[in-house]
Amino acid sequence: MTSSLLVLGGARSGKSRHAQAAAEALPGAHVFIATAEIWDAEMADRIARHRADRGPEWETVEAPIDLPGAIAAARGKTVLVDCLTLWASNLLLAEKDGEAAADALCAAILAHDGAIILVANEVGLGIVPDNALARRFRDLAGTLNQRVAAVVDRVVFVAAGLPLALKG
Repeated sequence: MTSSLLVLGGARSGKSRHAQAAAEALPGAHVFIATAEIWDAEMADRIARHRADRGPEWETVEAPIDLPGAIAAARGKTVLVDCLTLWASNLLLAEKDGEAAADALCAAILAHDGAIILVANEVGLGIVPDNALARRFRDLAGTLNQRVAAVVDRVVFVAAGLPLALKG
């Protein structure tokens, strides 16, 4: 089955749980592509809990920067990417070209020969950040969400654990 889904939502909205359930409903091998990096003990604990929640049937691939390459390597498998927002942050801090990265990601999504589900935070619902770096991050994350939403089959927004279909 080839299909693509973007799951958007705020922090602790239930978007990752919704995305994982959608992936687990699909047959075949499952690959979780993690974009988070461990910066401190709390993040290490959080990542360990998420791994335990997924269980041993999931293959986990870490791709803090080369997300398109990780998607390409998961040929024929159901892929769950969590999350695009952390990936955008990683790109920004590594001083990568966000536009080129978005182009490569969209091409990888369109070329993937299995189901792909991507998770992202909707960061544009709050106030305008008070510093240039935070504004650049918000702009990159918002643009990335728009670009991905344009190429996927379906988009769902999750709030308070409740999904709302936006596309498809």
